[in-house]
Amino acid sequence: MPKYKEVAQKIIQKINSNDMKQGDKLASIEELMKQFDVGKNTILNALTELEKQAYIYQVRGSGSFVRKHKREGYINITEVNGLRNNLQGFHLDAKLLDLKATKPTHEVMANLNIAENEEVYYVKRLRSIEGRKFSVEESYYLKSVVPYLNQQIVEDSIFNYLIDDLKIEPGFIDHFLRVGKLNKINADLLNLEPGDPTVLLESIFYLKNGQPFDYSIINYHYEESQFFIQGASYI
Repeated sequence: MPKYKEVAQKIIQKINSNDMKQGDKLASIEELMKQFDVGKNTILNALTELEKQAYIYQVRGSGSFVRKHKREGYINITEVNGLRNNLQGFHLDAKLLDLKATKPTHEVMANLNIAENEEVYYVKRLRSIEGRKFSVEESYYLKSVVPYLNQQIVEDSIFNYLIDDLKIEPGFIDHFLRVGKLNKINADLLNLEPGDPTVLLESIFYLKNGQPFDYSIINYHYEESQFFIQGASYI
C-alpha cells in the first residue's frame, strides 16, 4: 500500500474512533509531516485521498476539516473498505453457506468481462448484525486474481484478506441498486416471508487497471438495512 494511503487510513481510524467530530480541524501539513514522519507530498496526497472519500473538506488558507462521515447504523454504499469498516462499533457475523470454484454463468461472464473457460470462486454468506439477520450475499471472484479462499477467510473479512494478504488494491466500484422481492430460499435465511421486499444491490469491483474481479449480489433485510451516499463535491 502506498505511504500516502497508510497515512490516510490512520487519519480515517482517528475520525471513526470518535476522536474527531464534524468541523474539527486537522493538524497543519507541517504537523502531519512530523506526526507521520513523511514528506509534504505524502501528506498532500493523503489529504486529497481523504477529500475524495468525503472524510474531510479543505478550505484554502484555513486548512482541512472533518466532515460528518457517518450516521450510526447506516451503510455508505460508496465505501470500498468492506462492511466491517463501514459498520464499526457493531457486532457483525458472517456465516458461510457455500464456497466453490466453478465456471461462470453468462451473467457472471458479462459482468466480469470474462470467457466461459475462466474459473471463479462462488461465495454465499449470511450476514448478521447484533445477532439479527441482515443480508444474503452471493459473490463471484475471478480466480486468476483471487487464487484461494477458505471458510476462515470468508467468515472473517474477505476485504482485509485481499488487502493485507493478496496485496490487491481495489480501484473503483459500480453499484446497481433496486427494490425487489425475496424468493423462498433467501426469505427463509432472513427470517422473512417469500415476496417480502428486499433492497437488492449488485456491485462490480475493479482493480486500478480497470479489470473487474468481483461481482456481488446482496439481498438486504428491509427492516435492518439503511443506506447513505455522501458526495465528494458539487462539481
